[in-house]
Amino acid sequence: MISLARQTDKAKSILIIGIGQSGLSCARFLVKHGYTIAMMDTREQPPGLKILQTELPEVLVITGGLNESIMLQADMIILSPGIDPRLPEIVAVKRKNIELVGDVELFAREANAPIVAITGSNGKSTVTTLLAEMAIESNQRVQVGGNLGTPVLELLIEPAPDFYIVELSSFQLETVRSLNAFVATVLNVSPDHMDRYDTEQQYKDTKATIYNGNGVMVLNRDDENVIQLARNDRNQIRFSLDACDGVDFGLLEKDGSMWLAEGSQALLPIDELKIKGKHNVANALASLAIGSAMGLSMMTMITTLKRYPGLPHRCTLVANNNGIQWFNDSKATNVGACIAAIEGLADSGKIILIAGGVAKDQDFTDLTPVINKYVIAVIVLGQDAQLISAVVPKEVNTYYVDTIHNAVKQAKDIAECGVNVLLSPACASFDMFSGYAQRGEAFEAAVEKLV
Repeated sequence: MISLARQTDKAKSILIIGIGQSGLSCARFLVKHGYTIAMMDTREQPPGLKILQTELPEVLVITGGLNESIMLQADMIILSPGIDPRLPEIVAVKRKNIELVGDVELFAREANAPIVAITGSNGKSTVTTLLAEMAIESNQRVQVGGNLGTPVLELLIEPAPDFYIVELSSFQLETVRSLNAFVATVLNVSPDHMDRYDTEQQYKDTKATIYNGNGVMVLNRDDENVIQLARNDRNQIRFSLDACDGVDFGLLEKDGSMWLAEGSQALLPIDELKIKGKHNVANALASLAIGSAMGLSMMTMITTLKRYPGLPHRCTLVANNNGIQWFNDSKATNVGACIAAIEGLADSGKIILIAGGVAKDQDFTDLTPVINKYVIAVIVLGQDAQLISAVVPKEVNTYYVDTIHNAVKQAKDIAECGVNVLLSPACASFDMFSGYAQRGEAFEAAVEKLV
């Protein structure tokens, strides 16, 4: 199966930087196919070190920092997504023209079936999992992973599946050159990870690399940053929250209700979706567009949509008590996701927003008009709570709390019938929690206890 040997002489020196999940998958893959490798990590005790030493004791390991002299002796360096390519040692490697790749680049060289590639600032995990269910229900054999779950190199199997469905982050796309996806999409682009990128344009350009090649481009017609990426020489399918025609997917009114539609063909009333909010309607349309490019059964895709419950911590309804709805959107770790959640729930009532955490060098000013229009109170907590409170309009009450439990308590004290209480932090969680999942679980536990 392996074709890497055609591009990489097995006598060459290969160094993997990053001893985590993706680094371990690269090590297993290369050793299995006869390559001699070394591994390096900036941390003294990286999370995968014990597993590496148990499974592959023959691999040379250097921890506690990046050794530039050793790096410069390598013929190829495989960079884990968590390693910032702006580090001076990595910059030095680039100057010496040493081949710098990631696990997705190796996967793209080795893939033996069509790749469906999905990225975006928000919604990519929902679309990836929904699309995978649609494909499975359409009797397609698929391998699913990437930024979501299983590392891409572990998806490579014999016999080949019908499709690889992969979620790709901007970090993973930084080192990709060979990807030529059968279908690719950038769902949306809003500023994120600005602690990793020097400019917003650099972040956008990195996302755009998913469209390299000659496959079908699925484009969000409502996102100015995405629609600018359209190429006239490529097959395109677009989706929008407005009416569409032809092979594009959008919305139309029928019998007094809004329906998902392919062109002028009504498919499903949006009220029958289990996933809620306008952003999830867009995710549903994107999934239909990608699935149509894959040749999936429309009837099966609609059936899957009607029962798909969504992923945890993504605008999930936790409780409905005394006319007050409580939503867990802990996965909203950037401004764009928070805005999408607020706008998505706006039709069902005014909102009390719980936000805050680690800002990741984001600019929060885009929240101001949305809060002004839809939010009646903001409850802030965490390391960068002040940055969020600074953009809250004076007309909107702001409350400071020190824990998620107290945030829920404060929301309960001020909420009235018909209000939505929304945890949508617009920030990372690492100041107070191990990750967004733990933050969401703490919120749900507090709601269960207090409501």
